[in-house]
Amino acid sequence: MSELEQTAACLEALGNPTRLAMYRLLVRAGEEGKSVGQIQAALSIPASTLSHHLKHLELVGLVQRRREGTTHTCVANYMTMNAVLGYLTEECCADSHVAPSQPHQAHKISA
Repeated sequence: MSELEQTAACLEALGNPTRLAMYRLLVRAGEEGKSVGQIQAALSIPASTLSHHLKHLELVGLVQRRREGTTHTCVANYMTMNAVLGYLTEECCADSHVAPSQPHQAHKISA
């Protein structure tokens, strides 16, 4: 899969409000992650809905799940997140001959 296709798949996965909320929750959690139960409680969604959305994020590589005894802990994959952000920002304003009228974060991100 090309970088373009991988980025598009990640953005498509994040295009759903439930998945975006889930991913943001996991990004905030850091390397510690959140258990499936904690995610479910935080988002107030049924287990079947959680499972469906979590699987989608796992398939595109945005989330990794690890098993600790009987607990499944989910962690944001920061490498994938950085790749998506980098793809979107690495060439910001590269073809422009005019400085941006409004400063923007793309110039501050280094993936």
